[in-house]
Amino acid sequence: MKFTEAMAALQAAGTAQNRKVYARHGVQEPCFGVSYANLGKLQKKVGRDTALAERLWKSGNHDARVLATLVADPEELSAKTIDSWARDLDSYVNTDALVKVVAGSRFARKRAEKWSQSKKEWLGAAGWGLVAYVAGSKEDLGDDYFIEYLDQIENKIHSSPNRVRYAMNNAIISIGTRNSKLQKAATAVAKRVGKVEVDHGETGCKTPDAADYIRKVVEYRKKKVATARS
Repeated sequence: MKFTEAMAALQAAGTAQNRKVYARHGVQEPCFGVSYANLGKLQKKVGRDTALAERLWKSGNHDARVLATLVADPEELSAKTIDSWARDLDSYVNTDALVKVVAGSRFARKRAEKWSQSKKEWLGAAGWGLVAYVAGSKEDLGDDYFIEYLDQIENKIHSSPNRVRYAMNNAIISIGTRNSKLQKAATAVAKRVGKVEVDHGETGCKTPDAADYIRKVVEYRKKKVATARS
């Protein structure tokens, strides 16, 4: 699919109602207001096309940028492109979208380590989003690697920018569900940290209680294993 065709398809799929909803979630203009269902349909039509993804991102349109993260091949993305996209982040929506594609690239761990130290809200949120991904997928890392992140969270979470606090809270959960040792460590940190205040704007979104969420995930996994064995 050509760039002009993709943009025309996005514009045709957008609605005023979706633009209102996205605005409540902090999405910036320009935005067509394309539903994720329609973005998924376009993704299937396009397949993997990193060259198109780069043009879509450069358009500056919110929907085009989300589609860019869906059609880009993580293995083809360069560090230069990833860093350029990260500098353009302006909402948690496109931040989460970028995290997903970077998570599949060879740069996931390095960008987690670098971006999580940023004082900028969206870059920091992206970094902690990648920390959560690394905790859930990189089996070759020792517990001490994640204990260090837990220490950082405990010391910084309440003084960090709004969406960074949310991403840090999610990182506690991801680290805490990695293994039994880290479950104990993350749960202790979550309890010491206490309630994490996050402004979700005009939405019904809530910040999960990390300690309780870790417990529920662990219990669910145990039940799943028990069911499989029986």
